[in-house]
Amino acid sequence: MTSRRQFLKGIALGSAGLAVGWDAKSYARILGANERVNSAIIGLHGRGYAHLECIRQNKDTMVTHVCDVDRRELDKFAAETKKQFLQDPVAVKDFRRVLESKDVDVITIATPEHWHAPMAIAGLQAGKHVYVEKPCSHNPYEGELLIAAQKKYGKLVQMGNQQRSSGHTIEIVAKIREGLIGRPYFGKAWYSNTRPSIGVGKVAPVPAELDWDLWQGPAPRRPYKDNIHPYNWHWFWHWGTGETLNNGTHEVDVCRWALGVDYPNAVGAAGGRYHFKDDWEFYDSLVTSFEYDDRLITWEGMSCQGKQYYGRSRGSTIHGTEGTVLVDRDGYQVFSLDDKLIQEFNTQQATTTQDLQSIDAMTTRHFQNLLNGIRTGEKLRAPIEEANTSVTMLHLSNIAWKLDRTLHLDKQNGHILGDEKAMAMWRREYAKGWEPKV
Repeated sequence: MTSRRQFLKGIALGSAGLAVGWDAKSYARILGANERVNSAIIGLHGRGYAHLECIRQNKDTMVTHVCDVDRRELDKFAAETKKQFLQDPVAVKDFRRVLESKDVDVITIATPEHWHAPMAIAGLQAGKHVYVEKPCSHNPYEGELLIAAQKKYGKLVQMGNQQRSSGHTIEIVAKIREGLIGRPYFGKAWYSNTRPSIGVGKVAPVPAELDWDLWQGPAPRRPYKDNIHPYNWHWFWHWGTGETLNNGTHEVDVCRWALGVDYPNAVGAAGGRYHFKDDWEFYDSLVTSFEYDDRLITWEGMSCQGKQYYGRSRGSTIHGTEGTVLVDRDGYQVFSLDDKLIQEFNTQQATTTQDLQSIDAMTTRHFQNLLNGIRTGEKLRAPIEEANTSVTMLHLSNIAWKLDRTLHLDKQNGHILGDEKAMAMWRREYAKGWEPKV
């Protein structure tokens, strides 16, 4: 099997030859006479369908390629793509074939998380713009690499923290910044779900339709077990990042945005796997805190115990000296200091923790923002350097939980101070030949 390094070397040589003689007219032909942007969707189980519909809802777009290592997902998704765009996409299992195509302007990544950053970096190196689902990395080191790659290759990278493109969230964050609730100083975020047990997996034959070697990609090789694919990889350290990065990314990002803060002074986390005893390697219940000089953010995640706060399975409250704002994907409420409701907005479009494939206006707008960035230079709402701060904070939460201690940080870059064992978890080991490099 060709390694990632050999493959990218070939791309670099090929691209060098193709670049000769390119001009504005040549680039316009790539986008098409009507500025059509061609997309390739990579990772087709679940969230890929949201990508497909959001691309379709934006004008002058086409999904030309679809990619998945599981033939069952690939065939089903290709048929749906043809139904939506009235054209057969190129359907391949190896994303490197997508990167070879000069027809593709942007890749969208909805793969398992251990692939997010390595694939995004490879896409940038191949001259593609990137939309990558959260989290943008499997570990903090990859986030740093992805930022460096974006700066080096100059293409756009948007992360899927789509609430940054929610009209009502943009509005209420602006009001908070303008003093709606006085001086904001505390953000509380939460997530509740009723996930079932994943049981105890057994080593099993790899399904004939699945390329298990390519599925693993940059991760060191492990045998196939019957409780990993297609979704439960989330709960294994080797490939996933737990509920904190899977869902906490969204609401912690909103809290950080509303409070106007970046890296905290310290990160602490406490919790465990309490609800079931099985192969799940992360917590199912976690409380984590991000401490600043004069502000605080907490996130409470309950993967298996579905009790909601304020009748919402996920959301954020921002507390200030003169009141409180509750905001989620469905709207916001403003409360006075004595807890009286004084203002309210509702989108009339309810979302839940089960919305993996759901289509909503904010996700469509998030894709539109990237497309406008490609066409007109519109500023991205979740550029990778900004988005990665929230992601890295939550990686640090996982490290704090794993080591059962508070981490003290360099506020400039999030690096852990005075703790070699914790800082050793800043990155992972990679399969030979697949380590991402810039």
